[in-house]
Amino acid sequence: MNKVDYLRISLIDRCNFRCQYCMPEGAELEYILRQELLANEELIALLKEVFIPVGFRKFRLTGGEPLIRPGVVGLVRDIASFAQTEDLAMTTNGFLLADMAQDLYDAGLRRINISLDSLDPQTFDKIIGNRGRSRWEQTWAGIQAAHRVGFDPLKLNVVVIPGVNDKEVEDLAALTIDRNWHVRFIEFMPIGNAALFSDRAWIPSEELRQRIRSQWGLVESDVRGNGPADVFQIPGAKGTLGFISQMSECFCDRCNRMRLSADGWLRPCLLNETGQIDLKTALRRGIDLAELRDKVRYLLQIKPEINFQQRDSGTKTGVYSRTMSQIGG
Repeated sequence: MNKVDYLRISLIDRCNFRCQYCMPEGAELEYILRQELLANEELIALLKEVFIPVGFRKFRLTGGEPLIRPGVVGLVRDIASFAQTEDLAMTTNGFLLADMAQDLYDAGLRRINISLDSLDPQTFDKIIGNRGRSRWEQTWAGIQAAHRVGFDPLKLNVVVIPGVNDKEVEDLAALTIDRNWHVRFIEFMPIGNAALFSDRAWIPSEELRQRIRSQWGLVESDVRGNGPADVFQIPGAKGTLGFISQMSECFCDRCNRMRLSADGWLRPCLLNETGQIDLKTALRRGIDLAELRDKVRYLLQIKPEINFQQRDSGTKTGVYSRTMSQIGG
């Protein structure tokens, strides 16, 4: 059994973007009420008394958009201070990062992933659902700020949507040539916007690799992260290219993570929502933390049976009840 020691923690389900692959266009989402979110002290208690004791050592803060969570810098500081924390990272859209990068770094955050699905402002704004003043420049400023502060590695996440941004793959890959940046191409998934997925489908990672290989060449990289990306490098480049191929090249057999939603649901598999447990309600009902540890320990034991590879749809109905923003990516 693969060692599962990596917890993705959604801090909030709200976001200041409305990306096509994350939230259906025109849909009214029912956001979690603030009192239903795990409070900071509840999250810290679960980490200290439940997750760390059963073996979790690597943590990633996600959303929605984690930078709009009140007290996020303090949470980073608290989690970074645990002696058992081997790795702490964050995934953000970068829009608020220019003003927060230094504080986050000073609090102990060292690794950051920033969503950048296009280098073209018009395409970027189309993807994030923006109809007002372009948000591309402020997002790019956030990326530059993270680079200046010293985040290493600095990763850029790109969800490739056919007919929307797939023509930019080479341009985005070129960012790694002169910069120690790590670009991750992610296959479009059926969570968050099933209609768009049905219309556009997805492009296999190998097809993207072949395009890059044809232009520059491509070699496997010695660099490995905590996640499922297959990592390559343009010969002589400072950075790397990762490919997260959950649709074309199932990686369930090497999955090392679970996901905790902003309202306390522990989900053992991104593409399967039938095996999750509600930790927040149990915590608020006063169930002993030792009992919660046992529940999580059991979920770890049966995780290989609760994955997309084992169950065709991952849901009882064939439809995902939560969008990607509500799960935490």
